Amino acid sequence: MAMVELTLVGVRVELPANQPIVLLKERDGERFLPIWIGAFEATAIAFALQGIETARPMTHDLMKNIMDQLGISMKQVVISDLKEGTFFADITLSYEGKPFKIDARPSDAIALAVRAGVPIFSDEKVL
Repeated sequence: MAMVELTLVGVRVELPANQPIVLLKERDGERFLPIWIGAFEATAIAFALQGIETARPMTHDLMKNIMDQLGISMKQVVISDLKEGTFFADITLSYEGKPFKIDARPSDAIALAVRAGVPIFSDEKVL
């Protein structure tokens, strides 16, 4: 499968529907990948991008904290598929040197990727 590295442009709101989107762009090209997401996930991504720390951990911060405490490292996120208008993602993690993948919503995967500082990729067919 051909993989394309993406950069996270940011979170935007599409008008007139006020629907949040996360906007990704291929690192070495001109194509963009907009993914419609929920308001909670949009806030979680925006907070992480802006370095905003909340008084108590948000869900994605909690997940990162749990992974850190258990010695699980995050390696990458791949936006792997688009079926009937729904995007799919895989999070690649590593525990005791053994990599494994977890299925995730792209918004959750991206929110974790920003916190962990790992690359985001897309399968070529999704772009």
